Amino acid sequence: MNLAPVALTAGEPAGIGPEIAVKAWSELRNEMAFFWIGDPLHLPESAIARRIERPEDAGAVMADALPVLPHQFNGKATPGHPDPANAQGVIDVIARAAALAKEGKACAVCTSPIHKKALIDGAGFAHPGHTEYLAALAGVSRVVMLIASDAMRVVPVTIHIPLADVSVALTPDLLEESVRIVHAGLRRDFGIAAPRLVVAGLNPHAGESGSMGREDMDVIAPIVAKLAAEGMDIDGPRPADTMFHRAARSGCDALIAMYHDQALIPVKTLDFDGAVNVTLGLPFIRTSPDHGTAFDIAGKDIANPSSMIEALRLAMRLAENRRAA
Repeated sequence: MNLAPVALTAGEPAGIGPEIAVKAWSELRNEMAFFWIGDPLHLPESAIARRIERPEDAGAVMADALPVLPHQFNGKATPGHPDPANAQGVIDVIARAAALAKEGKACAVCTSPIHKKALIDGAGFAHPGHTEYLAALAGVSRVVMLIASDAMRVVPVTIHIPLADVSVALTPDLLEESVRIVHAGLRRDFGIAAPRLVVAGLNPHAGESGSMGREDMDVIAPIVAKLAAEGMDIDGPRPADTMFHRAARSGCDALIAMYHDQALIPVKTLDFDGAVNVTLGLPFIRTSPDHGTAFDIAGKDIANPSSMIEALRLAMRLAENRRAA
C-alpha cells in the first residue's frame, strides 16, 4: 500500500531520543519509510543522516541515510542536561508533525520521549503530557492511551492525575466514552472485527460488593452492563490483582484499567522494551515508545531502541489498517 512516511519527532534533545532514532533507522532502513523532525546538530556525531526538504523525499533517502526534516532549535543538546532554550522547539516539532499528519503528508506520527518539567520550565507547557497536547492540537475532547505489546494491550481510563483524584475523575461518562473509543480503535486501526474487552475494578477485589468502595458497583458495573446489552463483547469489573496473568488475559483484545499505574505496571513488567504507547481517538495515528528520556544513559550509546522500533512499525501498520478500513 502506497502510504506517506511516518513523522518521527525529535523529543527532548538531551535524552536518548536522537540516539534511538538513528538506531531505529539502521534497523528499519529497508523495511519502511520515516523521517525525523528536529535539529540535525542534535543527532549523534556518528549519525548517517541527510536533510530533506519535503516529507515525500524520505522514501528516496531512507535506504542510505536517516531522512531529516530540519527544525532549528535555540539550544545545544547536552546529554543528560536539558536546556530550557530547547523547550519551545520540542513543542513546535510535535505541532509540526501533527499538522503534517492532518495534511496527509505523513501517514502517522511517532513521538520521541519528552521531559515535561523541562517544557514547563522553558516554555510554560500547559498540558499534562504528550497525549493531552495532541488532543488539543487535533481539536478533540477525549482521547485514550493504549499500551500495546505482544503480551497484552492495556488502557488506563484516567491518566496523568494524582491517585487521590482518581475516584472523583472516574465518572460514568468518562468510562463509557473511553471504552467506546477503544472499541472503535481496535476495529478500525488494529483490524479486530469484534474486540473482546475486560474491565478492571477500581478497588481491591473489585469492591467486594461495596464493602471496599462503591465505585465498582455504582460506576463501572452499570456501564459494562449497558455496553454488553448493546452487543459489545465486554466483561467486568474484575479484580485487578487477578486479571493480568496469562490465563486471565487469554483471548482478550484489551484490558481496561481505571488508573495509570494499574495499567502500566503489568505491561511494563512483562515487556518493558517492546511496549508501545498508542493514542486512540485522534484523526491521525500516533504511537510512541513506552519509556522516558533516560537522562542517566543519554549519550552513552547503550540505549535500547526496541520500543522505538516497534512504535515505528506499529505506526505504519495502523496507518495501513486505517487506510484499508
